[in-house]
Amino acid sequence: MKVTFPQLGNTYFAVKAIFDDIGIEYILPPVSNKTCLEMGVKISPEEMCFPFKIMMGAYIQSIENGADTIILPGSCGPCRYGEYCELQMNILRKLGYNVKFIVIDAPGGIGKDELLSRIAEIGKYSKKSRNQKIVAVLKGYKIISLIDGLERKARLLSGYEVSRGECKRLLRECKKKALSALGSKEMIKVLMEYKEKLDNVKLDKHRKPIKIAIIGEIYTILEPFSNQYIEDKLMDMGISTQKSLTPSWWVKNTVLSPFKLNSINIRRASKKYLPLYIGGHSRECVGEAVLAHKNGFDGAVQILPMGCMPEIVSKSILPTIASDKNFPIMTLVVDEMTGQAGFDTRIEAFADLLERRRGNNVLYGN
Repeated sequence: MKVTFPQLGNTYFAVKAIFDDIGIEYILPPVSNKTCLEMGVKISPEEMCFPFKIMMGAYIQSIENGADTIILPGSCGPCRYGEYCELQMNILRKLGYNVKFIVIDAPGGIGKDELLSRIAEIGKYSKKSRNQKIVAVLKGYKIISLIDGLERKARLLSGYEVSRGECKRLLRECKKKALSALGSKEMIKVLMEYKEKLDNVKLDKHRKPIKIAIIGEIYTILEPFSNQYIEDKLMDMGISTQKSLTPSWWVKNTVLSPFKLNSINIRRASKKYLPLYIGGHSRECVGEAVLAHKNGFDGAVQILPMGCMPEIVSKSILPTIASDKNFPIMTLVVDEMTGQAGFDTRIEAFADLLERRRGNNVLYGN
């Protein structure tokens, strides 16, 4: 068995380390790029959302490199993502690709026993003991938590750094070295090394940078290619950013959801505007917008793929939050036709708006 999996933010660091530790062969998916998108667009239904098309192109590239099994984190909600695996399997089968899908769904949707059975299906190809496999998974969670924390810190500190671009450079170096590490021990060592380097970045603590929260559909805010590298662009502009929906958040949220202990702060924050889960991460989007205002951010940017049903609901609620809180929120819709120039112009205009509001204390929308 040679497994592959979709690109989803920093998840591939943890997955790589786990498979290295337990001795399972894998094919790292290609970094999301134009070739993946073009391949995926050709074979996907036109009405399917942007992440689906990128994933399909990446699957084909991985299969052609030898992968025969695809591991996909699932969703049992009403969002179309819940049916991704079935449609993707059918498309690949019709194209002549005979691959196996193992879908890791939330225990609340498929039951604990079925979830453990699917995980065991992956583990049976490893010669390591049960305890060694558990240790590898725990170290994988440590890795994803570390790298998510590093990225969060780098993007927040970028607005305060004395030497412009230092945080961005360290983050890129860290990811490059971590990806070349063999096994969790070596990868954790790299991450701890760069954690120390970030702690020593020279900062101007008197600076008051613009702070923007990145909210929206989880795939498009995690995958830089799908959001036109918005966080890197904002770092280049000296703007601090933050996103709360990360792979480590997803793992913790999934584990705690059966006990109703998941994302309590988000659920409380969203209760006035969206008290129910309607699929995807729409409730998280709404709650994060409220929390961003409460935590002193200057504005928020919602990113969603064209046609994403849960995020369309969020998009219709966000103007009310913006009005109630006097808090600017911009929505960016992305698909395969999104142009870079227009995208960049909107980001720059939004940053200018936030800068002017600071000086003039104007009401949003006036």
